[in-house]
Amino acid sequence: MRIELATAPGSPERPNEDWVSGTLPASGQGGALVLLDGVTPPRGNDGCVHSVPWFTARLGGALVELSGSRPDLSLAEILAAAISRTAEAHRVTCDLSHVRTPQATVALARWNERAIEYLVLSDSVLLLESPDGAVRAVLDDRLTRLPPGSLASNEIADATVRNKEGGFFTAAADPAVASRAVTGSVPAADVRALAALTDGAARWTEVFGEGDWADTLGLLRKAGPQGLIDRVRELEEADAAAGRVRLRRGKTHDDATALLVELG
Repeated sequence: MRIELATAPGSPERPNEDWVSGTLPASGQGGALVLLDGVTPPRGNDGCVHSVPWFTARLGGALVELSGSRPDLSLAEILAAAISRTAEAHRVTCDLSHVRTPQATVALARWNERAIEYLVLSDSVLLLESPDGAVRAVLDDRLTRLPPGSLASNEIADATVRNKEGGFFTAAADPAVASRAVTGSVPAADVRALAALTDGAARWTEVFGEGDWADTLGLLRKAGPQGLIDRVRELEEADAAAGRVRLRRGKTHDDATALLVELG
């Protein structure tokens, strides 16, 4: 088994709000991955004295510990417990009911000799490669199904679709959001590799259309996670130089993280 990962901030002037970990248990059987993409709040009050990296580090740490120590819990139950644990760490000092309380997208996977479990919440991506090379993308596509204009401004999004019925959901302070995640499991024999990407790394496919998800996994295998991120940065720079405006939320670069697990 091989685990390789890389992450890069969108700007050297801002901390990287992504968080990633791949773990193997002491028994040598199975493993888990955790990938979080912290949501950058707009300037102004978000009701919290802590930064997004503070939040993702604590949520990610809780997810890693619970994924490895509680095989009796489903990934949705683990996410709910990790959200609750993180919320308790700052409930006294912060307004956790604020719509912009620190939050993150989530991709989780856990595997043993029998099965691979997965969970995706919001727009991070999990890829599963079968022994014949076919690649399945596990996606939470609610952001792509929002009513027109829902993301026209932060104010509109926060009032109408952020963590609301008919909108999209992220891991913030309410453990009930875990029930909104895309979850499932597949036999371990049906998967030879898996990968997880924040949307900043998934731009290679989702924004620039350089290849499909099978091509993305092929590039990860050939060039490694850092190689994929480097390709994304080259494409972003070319877009910026040409004055194109297809990049999301006006960012030339976004935090980008990728993780590859070779199970064979």
